[in-house]
Amino acid sequence: MTTRDNGAASSSRGSLVNDPHVRGIFFQLLLVAVLVTVGYVIVTNTIANLQRQKIASGFGFLDRIAGFGTSQSLINYSETSTFGDALLVGFLNTLLVAVIGILCATILGFLIGVARLSKNWVISQLAYWYVEVLRNIPLLLQIFFWYFAVLRSVPDKRDRWSLFDAIHLNIAGLWMPKPVFEPGSSAIGIALLIAIAAVAVIKTWARKRQEATGQQFPVFLTALGLIIGLPLVAYLASGMPVSFSHPVFNDTGPLLQRGFTLGTGMTLIPEFLALTVALAIYTSAFIAEIVRAGIQAVSHGQTEAANALGLRNAPTLRLVIIPQAMRVIIPPLTSQYLNLTKNSSLAVAIGFPDLVSLGGTVLNQTGQAIEVIAIWMAVYLSLSLITSAFMNWYNQKMALVER
Repeated sequence: MTTRDNGAASSSRGSLVNDPHVRGIFFQLLLVAVLVTVGYVIVTNTIANLQRQKIASGFGFLDRIAGFGTSQSLINYSETSTFGDALLVGFLNTLLVAVIGILCATILGFLIGVARLSKNWVISQLAYWYVEVLRNIPLLLQIFFWYFAVLRSVPDKRDRWSLFDAIHLNIAGLWMPKPVFEPGSSAIGIALLIAIAAVAVIKTWARKRQEATGQQFPVFLTALGLIIGLPLVAYLASGMPVSFSHPVFNDTGPLLQRGFTLGTGMTLIPEFLALTVALAIYTSAFIAEIVRAGIQAVSHGQTEAANALGLRNAPTLRLVIIPQAMRVIIPPLTSQYLNLTKNSSLAVAIGFPDLVSLGGTVLNQTGQAIEVIAIWMAVYLSLSLITSAFMNWYNQKMALVER
């Protein structure tokens, strides 16, 4: 009896050792233990080194006075602001470049991608060489080209190139009228939000109506009318509370005093223009290839069926091909959005005050390398995760639904 029990116990232990599930759990726990040990060693060594060099750790330095200015800020910032304010300015500048760059790259990329498939030989070849040239030149060189070769060859501060006597360009940047919102202008924003909500409702209703009856509703024209019309009505009804501050150019007096008066109008600095244009054009070349591949992934029978129903080429592309191609386009498009956001850190090469550039200045003045780098990593990680989450949601919305 005892011998039989010992044999059964030995067999049970042998089966546990040979069980792949048990071995998998063991090795995973072992890996976690190793990672925790390595992390503990790194953290303790880092703390010891900081204490030995008498470098204070923590984020208390964010409340100290920065003592340096910046060439572009979306919030009130001066040399008496804190290091935390400086990092916030850099974050907002990075976010501004990323949003505008993604918007411009998407529009341009879709246009070039569709042009690649044009039956017009000249248009298709121009689109082809656009893609092949721009995506094979390093992004940093393109940023240098736009900044040093283009925006440094415009007139100096005492002269300018003008468009309709409202938009001006010189070496100091792009000067434009600045909107001034007076009391009562909030009604315009409320009207715009109402218009957007109405467009969403109309779009849903029009889709259900088309599925039920086959009749189309002019959603685009209706949306355009609401988004422009409602804010315009609110603008007129509230007494036109929005005015414009135009840039003032002084072309009289001593030569050194000529130029635009600071504080008048709105200025886009050359660093911002060069970075945004380079990012948008470079990324659009990759998006164009993604769009081309997505369109070609749709069966040609879909086009033939649409033509058999009497649809012209433009409605066929907009209503039949693109909606199906989006299921192929969205996943790689997400990667390009993430690349553009992270590539904006190259702004430091031309002195644009983004998060990395201003963070580097903060790091040099405070010596808080670990904390500043941790902030960089947290910000870019957060932006990437938010972008991925939104694009995944949109991808699920565009996915085929089985009935």
